[in-house]
Amino acid sequence: MSGNVVYEVNLDVEAAIIEDYRAWLDAHVGDVCRLPGFIDADLYEVIDPASEPGRVALCVQYRMRDAAAFQSYLAEHAPRMREEGEKRFGGRYAARRRVLVHLAREDCDR
Repeated sequence: MSGNVVYEVNLDVEAAIIEDYRAWLDAHVGDVCRLPGFIDADLYEVIDPASEPGRVALCVQYRMRDAAAFQSYLAEHAPRMREEGEKRFGGRYAARRRVLVHLAREDCDR
């Protein structure tokens, strides 16, 4: 893999805890962004497909320098950082992850 890597985390959160979860998530994303190899992060609320009633869908996309930085994150930091969310909110949210490698960009300004 060459080029920037996007590490995407899709979250399905109980609506009843969304304020507390968002406060924790905002701090968590900041902590992750301070790790070596991370460039930036974007946080989205997913509106389509719509969440199940009583749920909120979020997506965090972290942009990383390269695949080596991602592998270092997995080996050195991911288990501890994932455990923090589980300890605090375990069973009240679900996370799915995927990794994307940047191939091309097209600017759409007209």
